[in-house]
Amino acid sequence: MQFGHIRQSSALNPASILILVLVYALLWFGALNYRHLIPSDEGRYAEIAREMLVTGDWVTPRYNGYKYFEKPPLQIWATATAFTIFGIGDWQARLWTALTGFLTILLVGFTGARIYSARAGWLAALVLASSPMWVIGGHMNSLDMGLSAFLVAALCSLLLAQTSHNQASTRKWMWVCWASMALATLSKGVIGAAIPGMVFIVYSITAWDWKIWKRLHIISGTVLFLAITAPWFVLVAQRNPEFLEFFFIHEHLQRFTQTAHSRTGPIYYFLPLLLLGFLPWITQVPGAIAQTWRERNREFSSGWLLTCWFAVILGFFSVSQSKLPGYIIPIFPALAMIVGHRLDRNLGFSNSLSLPWQLQTLFFAVLGGIGFFFLGEVSKQARPDEIESYAQYTYWVVAALIVLVSGSLLGFMQSKRNGLSSITSFASGFFLCALIAGTGHETLGRAVSGIDLVEQVKAGIPEKANFYSVRILDHTVPFYLGRTMIMVEFPDELEFGVKQEPELWLPTLDAFIERWKEDPTAYALMVPEQYIELQKLNIPMQEVGRDSRRVIVKHPESTSTSPQ
Repeated sequence: MQFGHIRQSSALNPASILILVLVYALLWFGALNYRHLIPSDEGRYAEIAREMLVTGDWVTPRYNGYKYFEKPPLQIWATATAFTIFGIGDWQARLWTALTGFLTILLVGFTGARIYSARAGWLAALVLASSPMWVIGGHMNSLDMGLSAFLVAALCSLLLAQTSHNQASTRKWMWVCWASMALATLSKGVIGAAIPGMVFIVYSITAWDWKIWKRLHIISGTVLFLAITAPWFVLVAQRNPEFLEFFFIHEHLQRFTQTAHSRTGPIYYFLPLLLLGFLPWITQVPGAIAQTWRERNREFSSGWLLTCWFAVILGFFSVSQSKLPGYIIPIFPALAMIVGHRLDRNLGFSNSLSLPWQLQTLFFAVLGGIGFFFLGEVSKQARPDEIESYAQYTYWVVAALIVLVSGSLLGFMQSKRNGLSSITSFASGFFLCALIAGTGHETLGRAVSGIDLVEQVKAGIPEKANFYSVRILDHTVPFYLGRTMIMVEFPDELEFGVKQEPELWLPTLDAFIERWKEDPTAYALMVPEQYIELQKLNIPMQEVGRDSRRVIVKHPESTSTSPQ
């Protein structure tokens, strides 16, 4: 009877699934190289990896030539390896993020299939694969996706361990859990172990499940965790005694409890991001959580652990004094699994969906249609020199809205006769909408990236010329130029680094002017207003390139020539 239920209601065709996964992978990875890197995360982490590759120092991360201990190096190692294998470029810089984001979708599908059913696993993967914040996050060179991937790997392996009835299997999956927490820690710090720990404590209390602690393999797991994480921490601390205080106190304790990083926000900061990031499925969340509550029992409850994961992460970062949008990315896979389980239950034996789903698909079709009437709002915030770029981006928005409306309408029409196809069509429309809108950002991001400025000047700059960054830390130009810059007066987030090696920067503008006059081969990067200020002081400078945001100048006595 159970087998008949699965065969009748799942409607899963392995060949069709394989084709859809391959097409999805082609679109997912094919979009990586269309955009240039934008500040700040994308340029920063690409440049740290480039410097690691060039210097050959894989222990002490440096940014713009200065020690940079804000984050551990796992993603930097991975990106530097990609640069080694494939060369230095935009898609190589995003490869780790894209790979971890894509594999997490597969892992969520696999885990959902094991703890619920094959169809629930497929639906969970569909939900995550079409969540706008997951799609966009998977195409941004930021640490949040890599961290999320390993946190979710820890979550999924914990679920698989605790639902296994084989002691050897439980032990192996728990070792995977501990290893995943270690890799999460090497991705972004102690949060990689703290989040699973907090979730586990909350789950134990709310589910009143204390037997589970006996199945965590804490001793062997801790040994495995330390074997993976300790070597780098020991090596970097030996070479840099200042590391431990800065990393653990400043970057963790103070970041959470103080506002010094200027990343504050109201306690509801993440709620709009949750709404937009999980937009097509947000209406399913209340029912999914209610379902996990009803299914709670004295034994291990997968759904309730997933709900605790969502609630703890959202609550923890909401009360933190440091808030950035990417912090809540780890919650989406957990929501995807409980929503996938709910959709599977709603499909039932008939494989058709009821009125609420039909209304949902119709609502988003109408919402997408209404979006066409607000296209003029896209360019309202444009600067005078960006109006054309915003006009070009409007075409991408139109294409994104078309696929959203088409997918939603197709999902609506299929809802009565084939619920699984309806959900797949609806999810496909949102995935393509997010992918198109994100990829089209190149029309706006190209100017921000500085690539056009670099192309004006790069060929004419001597390899050994000193390059100064005057009262500005540009996050993308150093990467595209392939060289570090000497900071002048305003170190920005490199303040710790310049304090450790004060001889590597110029603390005042006067010191820069004096050095500039004595360095006939020098180049400098600055904002246009700064260039005007120096011109008024009759500082000898020759402009060699500019864009709307930056100016690059050289000493007029330099024998190098700019490309024509």
